[in-house]
Amino acid sequence: MDKINQFWNEFLITTGRDKTLKYQEYYHFELTEYWANELLRLVLIGQKQATASSYEAFILENERLPQVGDLCIITDFHGNPKCVVETTQITILPFNELTYDIVKREGEDENLESWRKGHEKFFRAEGKEIGYAFSEDMKVVFEDFKVIYKID
Repeated sequence: MDKINQFWNEFLITTGRDKTLKYQEYYHFELTEYWANELLRLVLIGQKQATASSYEAFILENERLPQVGDLCIITDFHGNPKCVVETTQITILPFNELTYDIVKREGEDENLESWRKGHEKFFRAEGKEIGYAFSEDMKVVFEDFKVIYKID
């Protein structure tokens, strides 16, 4: 936690923001080290500008839904902070209503079919871990963001 707070304080000082400003959360993507770090790499090069989460996960874990203007810290798999992102848009739709025009902003897939296949696999694994079942009509929280601060 110390490295997160140190990183946040450096962000506040470097960007001239109010020292009382708080981040919403810090996290890494995915459930495996390889994918957490690969998706972080895509964020850092500007290819990944969004993320998708299960609506049910927010409910089960008693977390508030992301909101436009939220600031979050993205880490590598081991919790080392690498960037701050600002949420720019929230879209909540059933899994089967997400279009390629929406999901391509995640920067991970060449088509809707591969996005659905990969995200179904993720949602099934996450659901098994925290207690929800994947379905084609489950709500997905699609969060667009922009990187506003990063380190190498």
